[in-house]
Amino acid sequence: MPIVTDTGFTNDTHSGPILDLPSNTDPDSLAEALQAPLIRIDFPSFADGRGFTLARLLRLRGYTGRLRAKGQVIADQYAMARRAGFDEVEISDELAKRQGPEQWHFRADWRANDYQARLRG
Repeated sequence: MPIVTDTGFTNDTHSGPILDLPSNTDPDSLAEALQAPLIRIDFPSFADGRGFTLARLLRLRGYTGRLRAKGQVIADQYAMARRAGFDEVEISDELAKRQGPEQWHFRADWRANDYQARLRG
């Protein structure tokens, strides 16, 4: 499964433990997750945005480790994932074939396309 970063597709280089969180994780239970080196949040559907909320809450609570979205995240959602606090997105081989690196790379300049930053501007 490819890992999407701001520089394109890459292979998974993480070899340590991974804490997997489902999208319906209770936000009040996140305190124990703050020490994990890599947290992977599942997106069961591209229409399920709860993972974005979990990522933002983890960052607001001081999580500094690697944060990965996994599952049904599409290229159009990459900028939102980065703004929410994700470092990378893990996608299926099937999705990588449908939405190649050029579609993800197009959205890699996620800071420039931030609506609120443009308003403050």
